[in-house]
Amino acid sequence: MKKFRYDITVHPVETFKQVAFFCTQEGECNLEELPSDQIKVLKNLLNDRGEQGWELVDMAFGKDGLLAIWKSAIKET
Repeated sequence: MKKFRYDITVHPVETFKQVAFFCTQEGECNLEELPSDQIKVLKNLLNDRGEQGWELVDMAFGKDGLLAIWKSAIKET
């Protein structure tokens, strides 16, 4: 059975100040505005953590920034 460790990171609103994420009452969510420089920031964040062995589990945008939940497999010895 695989085992995992988890990490939670918080990224300030200044990092993603132009991202507008909107969810309907039915639970359908869309990015309403995502300028290309903001895509690059998000892509770099995902790639940097991925290279360190972390997999993104979930992320949430809020008025204070981005919260990301990551997991990484624990190597059994």
